[in-house]
Amino acid sequence: MNSHGRLTKDGSADSSPQKHPVSEGWLRVGPLVGVPQVLRELGVDPVEIVASLGLDPDLFDDPENTISFAAMGRLLKQCAARTQRPHFGLLIGQRMGPASLGIVGQLLQHLPEVGSALRSLILNLHLHDQGGVPLLSVEQGMATLCYAIYQRGVEGADQIYDGAIAITFNIMRALCGPAWRPTEVLFSHRQPSDVGPYRRFFRTSLRFDVEQTALAFPATWLDRPLPGADSNQRHQIEQQVATLTNLDSGDLTGRLRRVLRILLVTHRTSLAEVAQLFSMRRRTLNRRLQAQGATFQTLVDESRYEIARQLLENTRMSICQIAATLDYSDASAFTRAFRRWSGTTPAAWRTWLLSEQADM
Repeated sequence: MNSHGRLTKDGSADSSPQKHPVSEGWLRVGPLVGVPQVLRELGVDPVEIVASLGLDPDLFDDPENTISFAAMGRLLKQCAARTQRPHFGLLIGQRMGPASLGIVGQLLQHLPEVGSALRSLILNLHLHDQGGVPLLSVEQGMATLCYAIYQRGVEGADQIYDGAIAITFNIMRALCGPAWRPTEVLFSHRQPSDVGPYRRFFRTSLRFDVEQTALAFPATWLDRPLPGADSNQRHQIEQQVATLTNLDSGDLTGRLRRVLRILLVTHRTSLAEVAQLFSMRRRTLNRRLQAQGATFQTLVDESRYEIARQLLENTRMSICQIAATLDYSDASAFTRAFRRWSGTTPAAWRTWLLSEQADM
């Protein structure tokens, strides 16, 4: 805790290789197995970086190992700094596709069409990733597939977002074929000084400094059949997924935190809407949360505070824009809430953070 707020950037956790999650935010190592190779190609010793962060050297040997979300962020941030490649996360993500998601990725290719594959991805990604959440929305003939970090206090969020949206891009290409291309790619972080690597990979319109990281594309692609789908394979994989899901079904507060990050920026956080999403009555949702020592409003406030800090740190969005993103009536209402959470104003928090980064 520091003098600029009661709540600070946090998130440290045990980052040694394991077969089971050990903290609130974690990820299968699958999407990161290429980190050592990319570092070597860029002339940096991966063993040195891994050791400096206190990670096990064998972490990347098995894609089923897990790493805390906080440790992943620190790793990607350090790799970007050491290689002098601000787009390091993009370099990792562009090499990965559905296979990097393990059993969740295996299931995608056996769904009837693209839309059901993406709904499966959204429903089951928590078996692979418990630090971020995807969401698919359709409006006026355009589909938006976004990814949002909900794990609190993650460093290197811009690197994680770049890697995640590159993997999502490759998943869409795998499902739709090489003719697919998004209309626009959105990034919830500042525009880098060199956008060349982004333009060369995505080859479409790019927009930075917005509230979500997402792919936008014509919704007609959602109806495209998947010719390689095998119903028998699908049934077998779905049984495995169901078994893993049952092991993860008891933590309602954790599940709610996963979806609130997306629901907030899409202005869908009424108790009634969330209860419907979880297929339960409002009273039942409240009662189950209370049994786990939480309240709906507390979780919403926690998520708002985390989103606010990420947008203040990673984008150039104005205070008014952030207030609107978080569904506040005006900037003053957002400022009062932020002061209650942190002990300071959002403008002062951003100024302090930028001065801290300049001193590093």
